[in-house]
Amino acid sequence: MSAKHRIFYFLIVAWCVPCLVSLDTLQELCRKEKLTCKSIGITKRNLNNYEVEYLCDYKVVKDMEYYLVKWKGWPDSTNTWEPLKNLKCPLLLQQFSNDKHSYLSQVKKALQPAVAEYIVKKAKQRIALKRWQDDLNRRKNHKGMIFVENTVDLEGPPSDFYYVNAYKPAPGISLDNEATFGCSCTDCFLEKCCPAEAGVVMAYNKNQQIRIQPGTPVYECNSRCRCGPDCPNRIVQKGTQYSLCIFRTSNGCGWGVKTLVKIKKMSFVMEYVGEVITSEEAERRGQLYDNRGITYLFDLDYESDEFTVDAARYGNVSHFVNHSCDPNLQVFNVFIDNLDTRLPRIALFSTRTIKAGEELTFDYQMKGSGELSSDSVDPSPAKKRVRTECKCGAVTCRGYLN
Repeated sequence: MSAKHRIFYFLIVAWCVPCLVSLDTLQELCRKEKLTCKSIGITKRNLNNYEVEYLCDYKVVKDMEYYLVKWKGWPDSTNTWEPLKNLKCPLLLQQFSNDKHSYLSQVKKALQPAVAEYIVKKAKQRIALKRWQDDLNRRKNHKGMIFVENTVDLEGPPSDFYYVNAYKPAPGISLDNEATFGCSCTDCFLEKCCPAEAGVVMAYNKNQQIRIQPGTPVYECNSRCRCGPDCPNRIVQKGTQYSLCIFRTSNGCGWGVKTLVKIKKMSFVMEYVGEVITSEEAERRGQLYDNRGITYLFDLDYESDEFTVDAARYGNVSHFVNHSCDPNLQVFNVFIDNLDTRLPRIALFSTRTIKAGEELTFDYQMKGSGELSSDSVDPSPAKKRVRTECKCGAVTCRGYLN
């Protein structure tokens, strides 16, 4: 390879950037221009293939039913009216019928323009939520699957949220304070393990349930310990084991999270993660969040009040867990590899048995082991706080989130 070619090759490799155009748009462009591209799934064999992506409209002509079809990977200009007998997509037909009946009680010869527009928006929303669901499951590093569901409105995926599996330190904050020692146990239940070295009791029983009181720290075995991955003192670090669903609530609380399986009492459910910022930065952001009526700041106040977790832009499933004044999740401070008491990991454990399909909640104003609330910001008395109404519906509801 000549020097000129090497420079050209270097420039091609070094200046690659991710494409911001969606896969469907790229496929549409390829089919329109009769181009093939294996990397996006367009080959000579399927260049002219037609697959139903969703149904846009409906009409009856001479007692024959027709549907307006949006073809996958083809632009809207190629949409065609097809008789029912030509369509081999029972699931899409059922979804179309469900969307239609959720908007209208009776349909005559053709759908009204407003109804057809709603059905197209609903179909596009369903596709967008499925893509988001797939992206969440690609990014998560735990066993439990993540599902997304919206049967309430036309809201799509959040536009300014990035899924992370662990704390994301803000510039100038270090999370590299790793443990300098680990246990040599063959049975961490019977021997002097990491919790005993830290001066506390083992947090878990043999059923992997937490047995200590809220406010008591959890010390799990770390990367320097000789015990294996099946050690009973490694619970939070394994991540969420349950399949959870991010769903659109019907009570005006936006997105929420529900479990798709039964969760036993005192079981680990998920971590609360986000961007780690200073308390000063939290004060600044807190004022902005108050004005927008959102609450994502969680003080790491186990022993000091230097840092806060902000899950507004960066977070995991816990970003979508709603507040309740009578919650089914409880906060615990956890230390694993990072033993800096200013930077505990925040774990959420079930306070009681939670049934499949039940929404997960925790108290945003929990005291003693962290606090998630815009109250974590302490403005001057001269500034009037914007109070956020609580919609949890609990008998013991306090009326406001802050």
